[in-house]
Amino acid sequence: METPDSIRLRLTVHYDGSHFHGWQFQPDQRTVQGELESALSRLADGRRAVVGSGRTDTGVHATGQVASVDMPPRWVPTELHRALNAVLPHDVWVQDVRPVRRDFHPRYDALARTYVYRVGTVAESRSPFHRPWCWALAEPLDLGALSSPAGLLVGEHSFRSFAKAGQPERGDRCRVSSAAWEGWELGVRFTITADRYLHHMVRYLVGTMVDIARAGRPPGDLARLLDSEPGLETSPPAPPEGLFLARVEYPDHVHDVESTTPEARSATTA
Repeated sequence: METPDSIRLRLTVHYDGSHFHGWQFQPDQRTVQGELESALSRLADGRRAVVGSGRTDTGVHATGQVASVDMPPRWVPTELHRALNAVLPHDVWVQDVRPVRRDFHPRYDALARTYVYRVGTVAESRSPFHRPWCWALAEPLDLGALSSPAGLLVGEHSFRSFAKAGQPERGDRCRVSSAAWEGWELGVRFTITADRYLHHMVRYLVGTMVDIARAGRPPGDLARLLDSEPGLETSPPAPPEGLFLARVEYPDHVHDVESTTPEARSATTA
């Protein structure tokens, strides 16, 4: 928690999830949160807690995870940005550091999150230089057959059928503002933006839509699953290596830093 002797900073973090047991700290496993806390505690000469915008599972990547940390005022953003990337392991990189208001919370202040899922449809996707960061299916998929069910996702729906585990206290309804498939250099990719997600929701959606495109199940199944039709189950979830947390959106006011130090107000990184 921020004190009068600290400033709150927002970090935008990229990581390759291949060798992490997810985002959340676990005392006996390597995690992204654990690596960040270790590096920041070392720089601050004292224990520093990192708060993330949300958890990513084992093997899932990020190019837009957002986290916050309270640091001594001597660590203005430009200097912390440089020092942090110098001590972090090679599979974690901080894109930027910026001051935020004292009450900023990466998870609770988020308006929407965007995930991207990549499916490799060409043989080259199975190269060791590509396979860790996509679902290396290596077979053609009809983009039209993928796009048709994706369009049904926009709006507010119950995604209970597309969750490994529910959140009874929060319900199972999510508001999707956009969901679309497009071409990617090694195949196709799915991009979805929503106000919240259930556990493994994106991977179940992708697995089901790919199964429909491969003619493994009827095209109408996605609509029936959104209606929570009894006895109907999703296809197996797509593997984690194709999934990226790409962006987290916040209201403009979270960057109102009038309550922080003059140094923090004047120093940001691009």
